[in-house]
Amino acid sequence: MAYDRDHSLKTVFGGGRALALGLLATTMLTRPALAAAPPTAASSGPVVEELVVTAEKRAENIQDVPASIQALGGATLERLNVNQFQDYVKFAPSVTFQTQAPSQTTIYMRGVSSGDNANHSGPQPSVGTYLDEQPITTIGGTLDIHAYDLERIEVLPGPQGTLYGASSQAGTLRIITNKPTTAGFSASYDVQAVGVEHGGAGYVAEGYVNAPINENAAVRLVAWSEHDPGYIDNVAGTRTFATSGVTISNAGQVKKDFNAVDTYGGRAALKVDLDDSWTIMPTVIAQDQKYKGVFGFEPSVGDLDVQRFQPDSYHDRWVQAALTVNGKIGNYDLVYSGGYFRRKVDSLSDYTDYSIFYDATFGSGHYWQDASGNPLATPQQRIVGKDNFSKESNELRLVSPSTGRFRFIAGLFQEKQTHWIIQDYEITGFAPALSVTGYPGTIWLTDQDRTDRDTAAFGEATYDLTSKLSVTLGIRGYQYKNSLVGFYGFGEGYNALTGFHSGQGVDDANCLSFSTHHGVPCVNLNKTVTGSGETHKANITYKFDRDFMAYFTYSTGYRPGGVNRNGNLPPYAADSLSNYELGFKTSWLDRRLIIDGAVYYEKWDSFQFSFLGLNSLTVIENAPQADVKGVEATVDWVATDQLNISGGFAYNDARLTKNFCGADPATGNIIENCAAADSISPANTRLPYTPPFKGNLTARYTFSLMNWDAHVQGSVIYQTKNQVGLRTSDIQFLGTMPAYATADFSFGVEKDRTSLELYVKNAFDSRGQINRYTPCTVNVCAANIPGIPQAVYVVPVQPTTVGVRLGQKF
Repeated sequence: MAYDRDHSLKTVFGGGRALALGLLATTMLTRPALAAAPPTAASSGPVVEELVVTAEKRAENIQDVPASIQALGGATLERLNVNQFQDYVKFAPSVTFQTQAPSQTTIYMRGVSSGDNANHSGPQPSVGTYLDEQPITTIGGTLDIHAYDLERIEVLPGPQGTLYGASSQAGTLRIITNKPTTAGFSASYDVQAVGVEHGGAGYVAEGYVNAPINENAAVRLVAWSEHDPGYIDNVAGTRTFATSGVTISNAGQVKKDFNAVDTYGGRAALKVDLDDSWTIMPTVIAQDQKYKGVFGFEPSVGDLDVQRFQPDSYHDRWVQAALTVNGKIGNYDLVYSGGYFRRKVDSLSDYTDYSIFYDATFGSGHYWQDASGNPLATPQQRIVGKDNFSKESNELRLVSPSTGRFRFIAGLFQEKQTHWIIQDYEITGFAPALSVTGYPGTIWLTDQDRTDRDTAAFGEATYDLTSKLSVTLGIRGYQYKNSLVGFYGFGEGYNALTGFHSGQGVDDANCLSFSTHHGVPCVNLNKTVTGSGETHKANITYKFDRDFMAYFTYSTGYRPGGVNRNGNLPPYAADSLSNYELGFKTSWLDRRLIIDGAVYYEKWDSFQFSFLGLNSLTVIENAPQADVKGVEATVDWVATDQLNISGGFAYNDARLTKNFCGADPATGNIIENCAAADSISPANTRLPYTPPFKGNLTARYTFSLMNWDAHVQGSVIYQTKNQVGLRTSDIQFLGTMPAYATADFSFGVEKDRTSLELYVKNAFDSRGQINRYTPCTVNVCAANIPGIPQAVYVVPVQPTTVGVRLGQKF
């Protein structure tokens, strides 16, 4: 089948890539500049716009916070044409990530990454994600929230364990929405037409209404709908099973641009001022996202091409209800924030790669039999997944006035999150006698309930020793209790046929009880781990004058321990991160130029490492130790009244400091010492998903065009090469992700509250790689089978995307 790979851009925009690049050629290839603010009493011209953040749980000018913060305000997000996670994270130099698809993403900061496989029963993330005041961190991946009507996004690199707790070990990502206001009625809408080179056409429609109800109450309603075009083609191919000799074809699954995404959702918030001191604000936000296909291509098949033999689909929907109460007790602010979050994911995954390679490597096809005891001719596996998440959180904190010489924040926190995990590995025609009891056609079943609970008390206090010198001390005491209960494994008949009795499946030796648990044949996993401890923070800040601040911070973070999905393995322990940071914040040229930066050393002890073990089952072990030496900086410069330039970079040297020896296969316990040649990963191995350098630069030039306010803008983003695995075997098989650069351009005009924007993302169609992965264990998928492409998938940066946006404000 032959197609015109550039059809969508030509159809939608009439040769739009060339037209767009021609219109935008005058702009500089330069992180997006903050808008210039009007002159102040102390300056003679525009200055860098002030940005207020709540990173330390009180409203402060970002330049007054003695911490490294990378923040994008609402206006900047709009100028960058940000719609989703990958649009804004590229402008946060301290952030990296691994992803297989939207909403299946793990975030890392400052190189604190072990390359987790992001499995449902893996470790908690090392980076916490907050939506307003509520944590929305989930083990199944970071929510890809449509980015519209946001006040700002804050990136807080480094341990935030004192104020934000577990899963903020390496940093915190905060998404802050615009709140209802009684100041007056306002509304806006934006519509976009989008085309992707090598792909299809899409759209974005979004809008909000803010309406005062009376002088004490207002409501804000927000809605969005987005269709992201696909650009991966499922092309024709065949595979042959070694045992049966039968060749299968994917002719019925061939499709162009088969990874399109549909997202829609909304938000409703009500703000009520009960009196001059007390305000309540309930909020509900929900989103529904669907897509088919996969987002990685197979280089052995072709550029942006794959060969999939069964349907792939993903349906993710979630809702969060939140309540925030702000009040005053005397001069102190009392804040309560509570949230209830539900997420449901239904997925379907083609597991043909696994089936082909396992059959060829181990002759597994002999055991994949039909009801008559004959080997199945085409024993293709598929995974039917169902994931149900819930999270409830409550926080109460007392905040002293920010103007006092002695200032403090003290609070209590409670959280409970649950995850009902179902992964059903099915083979059409598989013998009922070999199937998991009650699940005909199922060769393997995971049906487990995971519950993670944590409680904490925290506090931070700052004292001004002089008008210039301040000291801050913080502590958070925590307790956690995490459990995993349910069933995993093969059916009793399959265990008997294969002689596979290792605690995985149904037999008298494996089952702990035959109680009814969601209808599974028995319970063969029921474990709980508990723990407690403290995280700490100490900070010294010196303000030389209003324009120059320097600080030193020592801070720690942690992740709780947990239960391995394989009940025969020991639980994994909590890990910890210690951070030593020296930073500065400066403004120059009458606040027309701001330069902030930090150098840091981080020590990561007994870090949790997850990988695919026997039968591609997730195993979590505590690796020995790694450290990170790094520097990060941002700059914002109002170069002239019309030209703004801003950017940022991060350099991270993140490496193992000891040989990682793995676990004793007999006991599951970690081997403490071994020679480099005998290790899983030798000392000095770089941590994965950590390019040594990541940076961005943006320039925006404003001018008048036929009585319209016009602008041109250009951005360039660059990162060096990095690897996707920690184990030597993973690195050798999956390879290295090369260095890459992308460029974005935009041209727009605005007049009388109407705006029109033309933008190009990844203008030169860079095939930058953001992940490489394989669907099964490396020792199996690395097998060299004649005529069968290696099962390595590359997730690329989205190809050149051209969009036109029309917006109006009321």
